[in-house]
Amino acid sequence: MRLIKHALLMATVCVTANAATAETFTIQTSFNAGDFSTQYLTETWLPKISQMTEGRVEIVFTPNGSVVPARETPEAVAVGVLDGNFTSVNYFAGLEPAFAIMGDLISGYDTPQQMLGFCRDGGGEAMMQRAVDEITQGEVHVVACGPYSREALPARTPIRTFEDLAGQKIRSPEGLAAAVFQAAGASPVSIPFSEVFGALEKGIVDAADASAYVNNDRTGLHDVAPYPLYPGIHSMPSMQFTISTAKWETLSADDQAALRTWWYDAMYAMAEEVSKLDVELATRDDASDDIEVINWAQVDRDKLRAVAREQWEVFAQKSDLAQEALEAHIAYMTEIGLFSE
Repeated sequence: MRLIKHALLMATVCVTANAATAETFTIQTSFNAGDFSTQYLTETWLPKISQMTEGRVEIVFTPNGSVVPARETPEAVAVGVLDGNFTSVNYFAGLEPAFAIMGDLISGYDTPQQMLGFCRDGGGEAMMQRAVDEITQGEVHVVACGPYSREALPARTPIRTFEDLAGQKIRSPEGLAAAVFQAAGASPVSIPFSEVFGALEKGIVDAADASAYVNNDRTGLHDVAPYPLYPGIHSMPSMQFTISTAKWETLSADDQAALRTWWYDAMYAMAEEVSKLDVELATRDDASDDIEVINWAQVDRDKLRAVAREQWEVFAQKSDLAQEALEAHIAYMTEIGLFSE
């Protein structure tokens, strides 16, 4: 009995010691609190971090703008206001032109999995790190990057062809997406993601570069914009997962590797789940009397792609790093058969 009590006491001490050494990282995301993405990651994937690191690391997500505006998250991580960020890279296009290329190569990749492959296996992480270093002087570590969805485009009025973009006021993040919409004849409007619903409801914008179909559904965008374009015509925004360099360097090599593996596993799984739900919801909505789901013909998609590729080159001229980022994309796209130089 004494030996059993001693063993139980030692086990309790070990558990207490592990709990005491657990590191909790506060990560601000660019997801809204009601998004499917927030719920899916929080319920399905956050618990896995503790399992993969044997209780040494935990993560807490906060929603878009909860601590600082999305575009300020790199600086907030650098100075220790946040431990890290999980943010759409498009928000940083005004800080360094390379982020426009890294954040969303409009009409470039066909699937999120292809662009995730660029980040994980094709040099995208290293390129993202160089861009982050330009604005944080090495104080922020890029753990991983890549998209999880091809976005839909909720609209108040039908946009059935490429020509219908002309004159439309479209909410868009700064950078390449805005440039593409403008080159296509639309008028991009920069407003925070959290204000998209109100802007559509009040007619401040006619359509919105918002999020995946399932996220738009969860936040009620189709109630005020019942003509969504799906599958998306434009955007596949890359996210970045960063942790402050100071915090990152306190982790063991095993825990660093676990965090990177966890993120890519979560993003590939979420890409698959979002795609499945998008199809189900779009099919349901298109069969209703309240929503018309618009799927552009290939000829219209090709017109937008031609405009987009011209803007890739324009943005690549804005900095040496942006040119290198575009070259890295093209090299990987050529390797996987998407692009022919």
